[in-house]
Amino acid sequence: MSSTPTVTDADPATGLSRLARAAGRLPAAPSRWVRPLLLANLVGEVGIVVTGGIVRLTGSGLGCSTWPECQPGSFTPVRTPESEFHDLVEFGNRTLTSVVTVLALASLWVVLTHWPRRRRLHRVAIGVLAGIPAQAVLGGITVLTGLNPWTVMSHFLLSMVLVSLSTMLVRGAQDDVSGPGELVVHPLARTLALGTSAVGAVVLLLGTVVTGSGPHSGDADRPARTGFDPRFVSWMHADAVMLFCGLVIATLVAVRITATTDEARRAWTMVLVVTLAQGLIGYVQYFTKLPELLVLLHMLGASLLVVALTFGVLATRRHPV
Repeated sequence: MSSTPTVTDADPATGLSRLARAAGRLPAAPSRWVRPLLLANLVGEVGIVVTGGIVRLTGSGLGCSTWPECQPGSFTPVRTPESEFHDLVEFGNRTLTSVVTVLALASLWVVLTHWPRRRRLHRVAIGVLAGIPAQAVLGGITVLTGLNPWTVMSHFLLSMVLVSLSTMLVRGAQDDVSGPGELVVHPLARTLALGTSAVGAVVLLLGTVVTGSGPHSGDADRPARTGFDPRFVSWMHADAVMLFCGLVIATLVAVRITATTDEARRAWTMVLVVTLAQGLIGYVQYFTKLPELLVLLHMLGASLLVVALTFGVLATRRHPV
């Protein structure tokens, strides 16, 4: 990887350029640490989704009864015989927020110091960092509203956005240039990839509605649900998944025919693999009455699907971020 370029005073005095200029005075991380740091940030964002799933599936969503404190007058769990393990599970998930914050700060530092002129990449890194306090506040609202299913859904969907942004950072680390770069697939294949990703977002949204309408509300004592018929919303979700699978196959065919790089073909092959695995888990968990382990794997699969789709869309250009 090339040495860090210097940002001069001739650059536009925007907020991002000033931030990059200030960061340029700091020592950059050794090149060998750049991609591992960005990968660690992505793993952290996926990890907080998984631990949030554990909170939900163990009925620990109100293990900490208030926010930002865990218990009134204490930021840490106050152990009682009645609390069992729920407060520890919820507090552990909250503590992981500190880890992902550090990783997001490290990622922003890496991006600013190694690519001070790549402002699109800067905005992505800042978006990841800004999303963490937003996620924490939304989590607090979720607790204070007694795990309202709509705020729980929003909490999960914001996590999916942060997973996607973190994936963009990992993909962006492969390039040392600015600008969107040229298409490596036919424009119609690019449009199809974007449309497939949009339908994927709808699938994720309907999946959160299914979860919010089912038994795993996050609180074993006072389950909060949407009020929708779980079977009906499950069928809607399944129909959207079928449409999505068809679009993934169509996109893969279009990419394999028109792509000028192997990366695009590999990326969409991975989208198909993750989609099929996620669909299989979804159907098995439905017919086996939603066992907790399969539901948790399905949540992990949702995160991996977002990663795969993000890579797939970015792979349709040579220098996407």
